[in-house]
Amino acid sequence: MGKVLVIGLDCADPRLVFDRYLDSMPNLKKMMENSHYGKMKTCFPAITIPAWMVMASGRDPGDLAVYGFRQRAGPDYASMKITTSGMVRGPKIWDLIEGKSVLVGVPPTYPPPEINGEVISCFITPGPDSQFTSPAALKDEVNQVLGGKEYIFDAVFRTEDRDEVLRAIYEMTDRRFEVIKHLMKTRDWQLFWFVEIGVDRLHHAFWKFADPEHPKYRPGNRYENVMREYYSHIDKKLGEFLELAGEGTYVLVVSDHGAKPMKGAFAVNEWLMDNGYLKLKAEKPKERSKLKPDMVDWEKTKAWAWGGYYSRIFLNVQGREPQGIIPQEKYEEERKALMEKLKGIRGPDGEGWDNRVHTPRELYPDPQGELPDVMVYFDNLSWRAAGTIGYETPYLTENDTGPDDAMHAEEGMYLLYHPSFEKKNENISIYDLAPTLLKLMGKESNGLKGRCFA
Repeated sequence: MGKVLVIGLDCADPRLVFDRYLDSMPNLKKMMENSHYGKMKTCFPAITIPAWMVMASGRDPGDLAVYGFRQRAGPDYASMKITTSGMVRGPKIWDLIEGKSVLVGVPPTYPPPEINGEVISCFITPGPDSQFTSPAALKDEVNQVLGGKEYIFDAVFRTEDRDEVLRAIYEMTDRRFEVIKHLMKTRDWQLFWFVEIGVDRLHHAFWKFADPEHPKYRPGNRYENVMREYYSHIDKKLGEFLELAGEGTYVLVVSDHGAKPMKGAFAVNEWLMDNGYLKLKAEKPKERSKLKPDMVDWEKTKAWAWGGYYSRIFLNVQGREPQGIIPQEKYEEERKALMEKLKGIRGPDGEGWDNRVHTPRELYPDPQGELPDVMVYFDNLSWRAAGTIGYETPYLTENDTGPDDAMHAEEGMYLLYHPSFEKKNENISIYDLAPTLLKLMGKESNGLKGRCFA
């Protein structure tokens, strides 16, 4: 019965890990000599939630009924809910194996689910005063390990105070790693899976300072090396984790998606207004504003959108929405026409964009839950989707919810290490991980989407 340690580095990019920063990561570089490693194509959408659950289950976001950090909660115009652990459909790897599991920071594990083992919840946890462990008694042990310091779930990263962001990320990471090392030493486990969200936060706060390909990069800036230094810091911990895991343990270092420069944000609701799909009751605000349902003239509105790393667009359908105006028999016709217009959106200088425009049923065989009608990557994730309104143009030079330098990329990274492995560079899919991990732990993976690669 094999043991597996999963070291999750949220948003770690293969170009950084295997190329640009590899010389600053000697432990990982040494592990590569006995590893299967390479790029990992993530799910659609390329977002922390649902990607980690796709990895842990081998099933797509439609099957899981999870389409992002938040979900539509019903057919009305205002209902929205944050994705929590109880909303993710179906079994995960830790539900299928015989041995015990320890989970730390795996999104979304708040509220912490009851499993055969122990759980410390993830970045969506409200704070240290909440019940963030399962079993509940583990919380007191975590606090004792930290000597009275609070366990930190996330770091504020959309702020201009980059020094504070950097301090907060290191503090969060080091406290989490202190707890992880304690649990690795004191628990009997078959699967130990943790996720460090600090890599993602670092990318969003510092990508333009470190990547020469970013349009806002300035050489010689004071933050030019902070990303390399953090990756080096993580690598030092890798060596400690590897030693604690034991020689016979399979070790997977993996990210849920990669990262790339953010060129700007596209105000999709502005575009919908410009193209006659969205009507307001009054004159459009003259400054940035959240689109609120009571601002919209629903009797003249065909569609509205949510922003984020990608856009979810909803049609105003008769018999579904409270004031729907699109007849059911015209639904597919209207959706197809909108999708064609979205595919044709070009950049601010008229340049062509690689827009990825899909219906949920194009992406997933049997999507569940409250579905968006259309899902859009603007210029293949080079431009973020802005849901706010109040602009003269839909092309924004900055993110509309606070400073952000990076977008998610479809290719994450993976490295599966074992002393018996020969070095092999191979690109995989995120769906290949669950079948592979289950096999390593002596379990069948019948019915899962991916393949076993080790």
